[in-house]
Amino acid sequence: MLSVGQIVYSKCGRDKGNLFIVIGLCDEYCFIADGDLRKIETPKKKKVKHIQPTNSISELVSGRDSLKGLKDSDLKSVISSFQSKGV
Repeated sequence: MLSVGQIVYSKCGRDKGNLFIVIGLCDEYCFIADGDLRKIETPKKKKVKHIQPTNSISELVSGRDSLKGLKDSDLKSVISSFQSKGV
C-alpha cells in the first residue's frame, strides 16, 4: 500500500531505476516527483504497478495537508539523504 511521502523506485519507462517521492494518489495511479527532472508543479503520473515502494516515508511531505510551501529542493534533499544511507 502506498502513501503520500513514500520514497519509491521507478520500475518501467525512461526513468527506470530513479528515486521519486509520492506526492499524490488517485485510484491505480500515483503522482511522483523528484525535484529535479520532475518538479512538484508537473509531477509524473505513473501506474502503481510500475513503481517499487521502499519502507521509507518522508515526514516532510507526509505531514502536510497540502503541498503549498514545499520546494523542489526539499524533495532533492530527502532523496539525497535516502541515497546516502545506502538503503
